[in-house]
Amino acid sequence: MLDYVRQSLGRFYGRFRRNRSDLQPKLAWPESRKPGYEYLSGNGIEIGALHQPALVPSRCRVSYVDAMTKEEGAKLFAELDPSTLVEVSQVVNLDTEGLAPFKTGSLDFVILNHVIEHVANPMKVVGELFRVLKEGGIAVISAPDKRFCFDRDRELTSFDHLFSEFQQGVTSVTDEHYLDFLKAVHPEHFNQPKEIVQEYVEKVKARREHAHVWNSDTFENFLVETLKRLKIQAKPLYETDGDQNGFEYFGVWQKTYRTIC
Repeated sequence: MLDYVRQSLGRFYGRFRRNRSDLQPKLAWPESRKPGYEYLSGNGIEIGALHQPALVPSRCRVSYVDAMTKEEGAKLFAELDPSTLVEVSQVVNLDTEGLAPFKTGSLDFVILNHVIEHVANPMKVVGELFRVLKEGGIAVISAPDKRFCFDRDRELTSFDHLFSEFQQGVTSVTDEHYLDFLKAVHPEHFNQPKEIVQEYVEKVKARREHAHVWNSDTFENFLVETLKRLKIQAKPLYETDGDQNGFEYFGVWQKTYRTIC
């Protein structure tokens, strides 16, 4: 049975990759993101870059942070060319540690592209991004717009749901989130016995697939409301959304005053 699941999962991710071919953005994100990156300078980190690091100006000094090493990433995401993966200098589990290895007010910028939809507690992560920034520092944050990706048939994640997880101090994504992912992306797997369905759940859990779902408007609203609830003073310097780029919400936010979390 395990061999069957492995073979089926291989077919699943083969189709999964091919199914993305009709979801290409209207304006490739290196171009739609470029004006935002021009605000960056100094020392910073990018979290979860994997094989697509941000194309930041040469004046920036970037260290890469992830939940796994480059070698672990190459094994887990076998569909990717391992030579394209960034060298991870700091392994951090955002769900359990936040950005604990980094001192408060120590960084000029933080980049978090297409990571927040994977984490257990998005509000906590936003708080951590701004905690480690200097006053005047820049947070770059983006999330896929469900209208243009494999989440298109999933329900939007409500702010009340996210706020509840924040209040509870959630540190792990429940199986229910991954079942929702599977039901939307590959509903045919639910014709299989329960133990095989659970094998699929474990696989997508290991890969930290999308736990939360937004469109551009609801993600921007999530950011604004999160900053308000956490008493973080910040202003947007640059934003582009799915209606403009056919892909994502992408925002560059500047920390303006001392934060009180």
